[in-house]
Amino acid sequence: MSERPSLTYADAGVDIDAGNRLVDEIRGPVEATRRPEVIGGLGGFGGLFELPVDRYRRPVLVSGTDGVGTKLRLAIDAARYDGIGIDLVAMCVNDVLVTGAEPLFFLDYYATAQLDAGVAAPVIKSIAEGCRQAGAALIGGETAEMPGMYSAGDFDLAGFCVGVVEYDKRIDGSHMADGDVVLGLASSGPHANGYSLVRRILDVAGATLDTRLGEHSLGDALLAPTRIYVQAIRTLLERVDVHGMAHVTGGGLAENFARVVPEHLAATIERSGWQRPAVFDWLADAGNVSTAEMDRTFNCGIGFCVVVPADRVAESIDVLTAAGERVFEIGRVHARSEPGDAVRLV
Repeated sequence: MSERPSLTYADAGVDIDAGNRLVDEIRGPVEATRRPEVIGGLGGFGGLFELPVDRYRRPVLVSGTDGVGTKLRLAIDAARYDGIGIDLVAMCVNDVLVTGAEPLFFLDYYATAQLDAGVAAPVIKSIAEGCRQAGAALIGGETAEMPGMYSAGDFDLAGFCVGVVEYDKRIDGSHMADGDVVLGLASSGPHANGYSLVRRILDVAGATLDTRLGEHSLGDALLAPTRIYVQAIRTLLERVDVHGMAHVTGGGLAENFARVVPEHLAATIERSGWQRPAVFDWLADAGNVSTAEMDRTFNCGIGFCVVVPADRVAESIDVLTAAGERVFEIGRVHARSEPGDAVRLV
């Protein structure tokens, strides 16, 4: 009788040594996101973060989790990994930011069929870059090899963020008032929403990521990382009494902004307040997508909204512009005279 071979985890498709080598490669970028509140280092069973209670009387923790959707498919097919991690961080920290919270720390989850450091390292380094932009510490994560669950070369991403805000300074739209002004901050492109439709349009139009769009390619426009608004908004919050904010993600500007408008108020957003970027015009034309469908699928050039009192508009624009944002006055808040949509685009 022949002796049966001794199987190993590597025989099943999981390379523990590759995972250890990856941890060593990403250690530097991860450490660069370290904040004073972080306890311990990379590699523990849990990430430790000391809550800065000395800065708060009544701290409220705010959490958010997200992924990057099928934008990941385009990034994998184009082998462009240096921005997708920024998308992951942005989708989480921008959501947490809406409440007025400061993002404190972030954790990621990277799953693949077989670990390829040539892919995983730039992805995780880009996650660290997103955390650096947001001022959040990357205190942990998980890299999972799952042979049989993913096709060769594919991977998936998810992220989780925790922030903190003073109870009395949390922003929930309740201070919004008739006459307030809506400011829109420019997006860097479609961010990480609507990409199932994007991919369908590319297919129908016979276009590729190399197709030219003015001076750039479609790939440059579609794979531009989601803009992280944390530093600019936190600077604004120190100067201006902000009455409401919204992160424009899936559902578009109207549906996301409606989530923070009180029942007795409404807002009218004027499309003439900003110029829709060329990538959205291309998507609309190439896919014969209606205006209504564009509005509810894409951000159409506005990635984040801020509501401020009318007498603080000029100052708010100055602060946000000095912080590197392109800002547009796009609408007003008014009384809701009858039941209907909380937000109208005209």
